[in-house]
Amino acid sequence: MSEIEVKAIGRYIRISPYKVRILIGGIKGKKAGLSVGILKVMHQKGAKILGKILNSAIANAEQNNKLDVDSLIVKNVIVDQGPTLKRFKARARGKGTRILKRSSHITVIVAKS
Repeated sequence: MSEIEVKAIGRYIRISPYKVRILIGGIKGKKAGLSVGILKVMHQKGAKILGKILNSAIANAEQNNKLDVDSLIVKNVIVDQGPTLKRFKARARGKGTRILKRSSHITVIVAKS
């Protein structure tokens, strides 16, 4: 019997991929319910965003595939870089410095354990 995988994707999220990748190690491979709890107590902005996408993946598994929520594990979390907004900030002596506002594409994959 093949393993059932369900995913949820958040695209064009206005946070740097680096800041989200730091959080992945804390939830990868753990039960989905436990991972939601872990993300709730983290104080980073990325934890709240990642929690929303994880909840979406859990809801997709429950509604579309009729899977039991208690048997789900976080199989993988992929954070790719999205488009970067380029802005300029005025600096000394009439110069400008480039500011890069990065975005992320976040994919959360949950599977039945």
